Amino acid sequence: MIKQPPYLKKGDKIALVCPAKKLPKPIDHAITLLESWGLDVVIGESVYASHHQFAGTDTLRTKDIQRFLDDPSVKAIISGRGGYGIIRIIDDLDFTEFNKNPKWLVGFSDITVLLSHLVAHCNCQCIHAQMPYTFDESTPEALLSLQKALFGEKQTYSYQSLSKNRTGAATGVLIGGNLSLLTMVQGSVSEMDFTDKILFLEDVGEQEYGIDRMLRMLKRAGKLKQLKALIIGAFTEIEEEKISFGQTADEVIWDIVKDYSFPVCFNFPTGHIDNNLSMVLGAEVNLKVETNNVQFKYL
Repeated sequence: MIKQPPYLKKGDKIALVCPAKKLPKPIDHAITLLESWGLDVVIGESVYASHHQFAGTDTLRTKDIQRFLDDPSVKAIISGRGGYGIIRIIDDLDFTEFNKNPKWLVGFSDITVLLSHLVAHCNCQCIHAQMPYTFDESTPEALLSLQKALFGEKQTYSYQSLSKNRTGAATGVLIGGNLSLLTMVQGSVSEMDFTDKILFLEDVGEQEYGIDRMLRMLKRAGKLKQLKALIIGAFTEIEEEKISFGQTADEVIWDIVKDYSFPVCFNFPTGHIDNNLSMVLGAEVNLKVETNNVQFKYL
C-alpha cells in the first residue's frame, strides 16, 4: 500500500523551496497565509536565489531540497513555483531519510516530475496543488483545498461540466499532473504505474498538435487502456497555430480515448487556473461522472 505522510497540525514546521525557476516577485503574502494556518514556515535558500532563469544553481537547489528531505522536524515541503528545472536535479536527490520519515511535498506544473517520482520511486503520497507564487491569484476554494489536504480533512469536489463527458463511476488510486511532464518521464524511474488508476491531466501553453502527439504516445505505450477513469483538467493558453489543427483540445482528447469504456470528465478544476483544487496523488478516490455533473470524493 502506498505510504501516507502524517497530516499536519498547528505548530508544525514546513519548508518553502524553489527547485526549478526563480521567483520574479516576493511571496510574503503566501508566507503570511501559511503562518495563519498555524504553521512554522522555514524559507529555503533557493527561494531568494537566482542563476539565469533558475532559483540558484543546480547544486544550490539540490542541497536546499535535500536538507529539508533529511530533516525529520520538517513535516512538509512546498515548492514556491514551477517553470523548468526539477528534471535537472531529480536524480541527485537522496530519498533515504525521506523514506524513513515521509512528509508532504506540494507543487504542480514542472513539479509534476518530483510528484511522479515520489509515487513511483518512493511509493508515497504527495499533493498537486497551488503554489505560493500564485497564492495571491488563487480562489479561496483552491487555497482551502490545500489547507484541508495538508491537515487531513476528507474532501468532495462537485461541479457542473459543460463539455461532453463519458458517464460512469470508478474507484481507484489517483495519479496525474502536467501532461508534458508525465510524458517526459516515461521510461524513467519516475514513471508512475497507470494500471487500474484514475488519471488526471492538465497543461499550459501547448498547441493542439502537441496535445495530440503526447496523448497518442501514451496510448501507443499502452498506458491509457489500463485506466479506470480519466479526468481532464484545464488546458490553458493554447497557442494558436498558423494553420488550424482542426480540433479543439477537448476534441483531440476525446478522439484519442473514444474507443475505451472508462468514465471521462472534462473541465475539472485543476491546472494552471485560479481555482486549482488540490489533488492528492496516491490517494484512493471515487469518481462519479454524469453528462453534465461530476463528483470527486476522497475515501
